[in-house]
Amino acid sequence: MRAARLIKMVLLLQNRAAMTAAELAAELEVSERTVTRDALALSEAGVPVFSERGRAGGYRLVGGYRTRLTGLARDEAEALFLSGLPGALRDMGLADAASAARLKVTAALLPSLADAPRSAARRFHLDAPGWYREPVTPELLPAVAEAVWDDRRLSARYRRRDGEEVGRELEPYGLVLKAGVWYLCARADGSYRTYRVDRFTAVEGGGEPFERDPGFDLAAFWTERAAEFARSLLRAEVELLLTAAGAGRLPSVTDREAAREALAAAAPEDDGRVRAVLRVESEEVAFGQLFALGPEAEVVAPASLRERFAEAARATAARYR
Repeated sequence: MRAARLIKMVLLLQNRAAMTAAELAAELEVSERTVTRDALALSEAGVPVFSERGRAGGYRLVGGYRTRLTGLARDEAEALFLSGLPGALRDMGLADAASAARLKVTAALLPSLADAPRSAARRFHLDAPGWYREPVTPELLPAVAEAVWDDRRLSARYRRRDGEEVGRELEPYGLVLKAGVWYLCARADGSYRTYRVDRFTAVEGGGEPFERDPGFDLAAFWTERAAEFARSLLRAEVELLLTAAGAGRLPSVTDREAAREALAAAAPEDDGRVRAVLRVESEEVAFGQLFALGPEAEVVAPASLRERFAEAARATAARYR
């Protein structure tokens, strides 16, 4: 246990210029007192760890020191080969580089771990696109990915949702693959925005380098924007009467968060059903979603949607008469 912690401490200090006792304690999940004892143990073992006092102080390795520890446990080796997404790497034009990296890592593995790549591939596979959708790789994705990797500004022509084509000068921060669709997260005119890569009609890379904002977190940004986008689509409301079965199935046929909010605020009725107000994208979308609940849901309002359900019910009854 302690040996693994000491190795991790050396690797952390090797990959960073310096770390405070508090930072090391947080990474290693130990107390600062333990960090002090571990640093002393490493020093006594010949690893050149030293500490500096003061505001900018912390633990460092003597300049240029590199550990020769290269051993990987089986679970570490197998996890490493799961970290690459072959399809995504191929789409971005990085398949050759990824293949070369995997060969180098494989060559460094102990003989007992030589089967780690095959072991991982036999057990796990990622299929990113959604069902009933043929994945299409955007033609301009490799050029966009290159600009992302090189931190260079990108000049692009972009087709908006309304069909209008506009020019954009972008600082490309990162790419996200969501359900088979590629998105570029970029800074434009001082604010961060999201663009579908398949809507770029032209891109010109090789622009001037830009300085990345060190505080930008791609995963956090995407999570926030994805939630905002989902909420922005829900522009209409439907009042429903739901049976217990209908309430239980509502999250599976419509937006989960909207269903959760509707059910949390639902009021009980005398007949055992609950009355809920559900946010939906449109009446058209709501009809397709709620029709799947059949008699477990009754639309109360708007009147136009209620009449549409009544007509569908009459037509269905006539069909099965």
